[in-house]
Amino acid sequence: MREFLKNAANGNGLERIREWEAKSWVNVECPDREDKEYITDTLQVPFSFYGDIEDVDERPRIEVEDGWFFVLLRIPYKTGDPDQPFTTVPLGVIFNDEVMLSVCFFKTDLIQDFIEYSRRKSIIIENNFDLLLKLLLSSSIWFLKYLKQINLQIKNAESKLEKSIKNEDLQTLLKIEKCLVYFMTSLKANDILLHKLKNLKHKKVDFDLDLIDDVEVELKQAQEISHIYSDILSGMMDAYASVISNNLNVVMKRLTSISIILMIPTLIASLYGMNVPNSFESSPLGFWFILLFSFLLSTSGVLLFKSRHWL
Repeated sequence: MREFLKNAANGNGLERIREWEAKSWVNVECPDREDKEYITDTLQVPFSFYGDIEDVDERPRIEVEDGWFFVLLRIPYKTGDPDQPFTTVPLGVIFNDEVMLSVCFFKTDLIQDFIEYSRRKSIIIENNFDLLLKLLLSSSIWFLKYLKQINLQIKNAESKLEKSIKNEDLQTLLKIEKCLVYFMTSLKANDILLHKLKNLKHKKVDFDLDLIDDVEVELKQAQEISHIYSDILSGMMDAYASVISNNLNVVMKRLTSISIILMIPTLIASLYGMNVPNSFESSPLGFWFILLFSFLLSTSGVLLFKSRHWL
């Protein structure tokens, strides 16, 4: 699906238009065959750029080819999959002096929210690099939004684990930890990308220094929060691993104590059950004496283990 946008005449953010115009922004999400032909044939975008965006594992970078600038960044994506609720996907921004194009093979919340936000705040896109930096800023803000949701999931899993430690709850923490790894890796790559953008000396006149500062602040904040949550999660999982190990030791200790206590009457019954003479073979009360003796020894064992907190 593709849409065409440009600055509204009244200055109230971005507005959609029916067809492409010079200096307008072409936004393509989940491109089909027709969109692909439009990008590569009509707009004459190098095909290698399109193929790089299609690769879900592609890393952020900047390329220049035949007057085209290609910038690939990683943006957060909510998958809706319980096995991996959050991940990151590539967003390609391609432009030259006439064409401004963004391509993403996933339907994300970021782009549409950015368009609506531009209308609420009457944001005007000054140039190609201005749009690129604002998209990078918006991606950092969405990272922070999803990190808040991840933090909520961590708290919910922690509340469940406090009541009873189950494999399902521990697996939830592992899935969240995987999401945080994706976030930290992508945020670090986006930060490197921003520094490369700042070093484009021949384009520095197009940069809004205040906007660059805002992007840096949001990126750093998102990186720090993701590292904090990751450290908290790692510490929590280590703590629960210790709790599980300790619980296992307690159970094994109790089972061993019970086995020893049960072994006492078993040993006595085995000795007096042997087919050899003993002092009680002719006594009518012999069975009860042996039973009482076994009971007293077992009770003594129970009291001894309780005094040592083994039971």
